[in-house]
Amino acid sequence: MCPARARRYYPVPARAAPRLTGPENGRIIRGAPLRTSDPRRMARQRRFTTGTLPEPRRLLAWVYMARMSVVSAIFVAAAWAWRDAPPGTTLAATLLFVTALLVTGGSLWYTHLARREPGSLYRYTQTVFDVFMVAVVVHLTGGKDSSFAPLFVLAIFSGAVLLPIVGGMLIAVLASVLYFGEIVWSAHALDAGVFIQIVIFASVALVTGYLGDRLRHTGTVLGEVETELRLLRLDTDDILASIHTGILTLNGHGHLVYMNPTAAELLGLPAHRFLGQPVLAALDEAAPGLGQLIESSLRNRAGVRRSQTGEGRDGMVLGVSTTVVERPDPEPPSVTAIFQDITGSRRMEALRRRAERLEAVAELSASLAHEIKNPLASIRSATEQLASDGIDPEDRGVLRNLVVRESDRLSRLLTEFIDFARVKLRASTPLVVGRILGHAVELVRPHPDSSGRTIRVEITPDAHEAEVRGDEDLLHRAFLNLVLNAAQWAGPGGTVLVESDVVESDLLSTALSTTRAVRVRVTDTGPGVPMGDVEHVFDPFFTLRPGGTGLGLALVQRAAEAHGGAVFVDEPRGEGWGATFTLYLPALDGNGEE
Repeated sequence: MCPARARRYYPVPARAAPRLTGPENGRIIRGAPLRTSDPRRMARQRRFTTGTLPEPRRLLAWVYMARMSVVSAIFVAAAWAWRDAPPGTTLAATLLFVTALLVTGGSLWYTHLARREPGSLYRYTQTVFDVFMVAVVVHLTGGKDSSFAPLFVLAIFSGAVLLPIVGGMLIAVLASVLYFGEIVWSAHALDAGVFIQIVIFASVALVTGYLGDRLRHTGTVLGEVETELRLLRLDTDDILASIHTGILTLNGHGHLVYMNPTAAELLGLPAHRFLGQPVLAALDEAAPGLGQLIESSLRNRAGVRRSQTGEGRDGMVLGVSTTVVERPDPEPPSVTAIFQDITGSRRMEALRRRAERLEAVAELSASLAHEIKNPLASIRSATEQLASDGIDPEDRGVLRNLVVRESDRLSRLLTEFIDFARVKLRASTPLVVGRILGHAVELVRPHPDSSGRTIRVEITPDAHEAEVRGDEDLLHRAFLNLVLNAAQWAGPGGTVLVESDVVESDLLSTALSTTRAVRVRVTDTGPGVPMGDVEHVFDPFFTLRPGGTGLGLALVQRAAEAHGGAVFVDEPRGEGWGATFTLYLPALDGNGEE
């Protein structure tokens, strides 16, 4: 017989997943270098972490444009007043324009055409050149009275943004020295305005330098996070693309959001064709029941742990689990389905079960022959003695009673065996478990084996109206055997507790795709089931009770299997209690569906 039916059920703690402690295990640690020996990942790492920074290059482009705008304006103004301007001024303007043009052209080639990294020395050189260029412009346009003196502020600002905060302050000091030197060189009087201007230079350098330093630090951190997220996403894509498990995600409207290559191969559906499109009907066509399973998960907002589809193309059967991800209201939830081809394992399971059935038939035949052989031997012996002469009337009466008793035993044994062998669903209709269980208890109460026993029934409100789909007569016989077995073992003065409730459990058949079950527990105050006999209590003809046939619990097991359920021997309830048998049956929802 199937080993699962005789397995003692205990809750087993889940194994702890291995702790991931480093980037090599897929965990990204902020600020930690990403070390890997994968060449593709190393290439992506260089791409995202050693690429040129766009911010300094864009700032330098603005600096180039501002520089050429200023010198071009000075040169145009000098050309406009060429005849009236002193020759030294026009020559200086021309040299300034040519020098700025050459420097800016070379800088543009270096940073934008040659794609060289603008290092620290390069940025210092550009900023110092701009400060000297502004000093020349101020000198050519009137010194202290020049309208271009505020250009020192722009030069200081660009230095504070392009350079560290110390570098920005050094540029401010250089600008102040050049401005102060221009005033002294031009023999202008030193007044409060000059010192205010220098204070402004220092203030601009300090404020912009601090802000620039904070912005650079923030940009560095964000760049690291962005790099890590990109690498993580690429690694996730690689994993999903390489695993031999199909994964697909649908939004709340049944539209395909994601499908990995294995899912596309198993279902024979091109992902690019259905991406963003309704796909439930196509899923049902490729794997019967898959679309309905996902639709049920969306409707009930609950995932399914284990299920399987019908046979699709080439007889393929998929084992499926679904997960529901809730979205902010009013957006409906999305569903992710994970599935594998279990056709091969299913066929191996069928072969295993076939072998187990053949083995069970052989064991059952041997047990039945043994059970029949003993009464037949007694009947034959008694008959031979009755046929002989010289038997006392008293002994003759004993022998006759022996023949009748053993004949009755054989009749009872064969009747129960026939009932056991014919266990199957003759009809499948919605049934109220509480009503059938209550009727079985009422039949056990007046039974001779229940004399002097107390039978208590506790059914929760939800179990009173809970329904299962099955055969009423078969369920009634299963409940009757469970309760009667408990009463027989409880003994005179003992107690039998019958309980029923509705629970969430994944113990039931994967083909039913259900986790909602009606649980029936029957507990007695008898001696309990010895640990060594737990594996055999559901075997046909196995019994520890004198006069028992060993077919009552075997019938309960077969009835449970016929209804897609399971029965177990559970842990004792506590002090003073004996055996506890627990029967699980798949419950129907409000629509009459499992």
